[in-house]
Amino acid sequence: MNRTTVSSLSVKEKVISFVWQHILLLISLFLMTFGVALCIRSALGSSVISSIPLAMTLAGEAGKAPALTIGDYTNIMNVILVFCQFLLLRRKFELIQLFQLVIGTVFGILLDVCMFLTEFISNPNLLTAAGAQIVGCIILGIGIAFEVKCGSVTMPGEGMPAAISKLTGIPFAKAKIMVDISLVIIAVVIGFAYFGKWLWVVIGPGTLFAMIFVGIVVRFITPHISWFDHILCYRPGFRRYIYGLARYTNKIILKK
Repeated sequence: MNRTTVSSLSVKEKVISFVWQHILLLISLFLMTFGVALCIRSALGSSVISSIPLAMTLAGEAGKAPALTIGDYTNIMNVILVFCQFLLLRRKFELIQLFQLVIGTVFGILLDVCMFLTEFISNPNLLTAAGAQIVGCIILGIGIAFEVKCGSVTMPGEGMPAAISKLTGIPFAKAKIMVDISLVIIAVVIGFAYFGKWLWVVIGPGTLFAMIFVGIVVRFITPHISWFDHILCYRPGFRRYIYGLARYTNKIILKK
């Protein structure tokens, strides 16, 4: 929804549009966390954003660190990432970016939920593990594409490279790679610090695969979800909205 459209809405319509936007964001976050959970369950290596929380969770299960869930450690990491953004940007840090903490907390809660939902995948054989990793990356990529479309505040994992880019002028893509590599290195260090070895279930071939393949999925899916913009631009009057969406969908089908 562009600024002109937003400015023409009444207060009630703005509130409804905001709520609707974040309902769709919640669905996107669920897709993302479900994809992350599948990658973790594959035991071939987690996604980058969950590498540190997973390493700490394993340390907790071994009695070497506080026994918190992966969602709890994700929330702690997100708080640290937002705090680091504040330290980097200082006065340039926009208070609205604190909303990242809310989004990050929801992400952590949903990750615990999705870990529970995927408990049936335990000690998978190589074929099942590979399938879980591939499907997980696809779902994660789709979730990210929808999350970006929602246009809300970014996740802390993206907020950090955005802050670095804003401060230094480094392109966001390069800053993102720098942050991802840093997270992976920290996860590896945690593995050696607590277990004295490389934790392949945390940083493994699946991690490298996810770093490459998720981006490919996002780039592929984004041009094909322009219809999501029409769902996102919700206007009060649900019957009129559904009717209008149905007409729009029919037009697309007829054109094809």
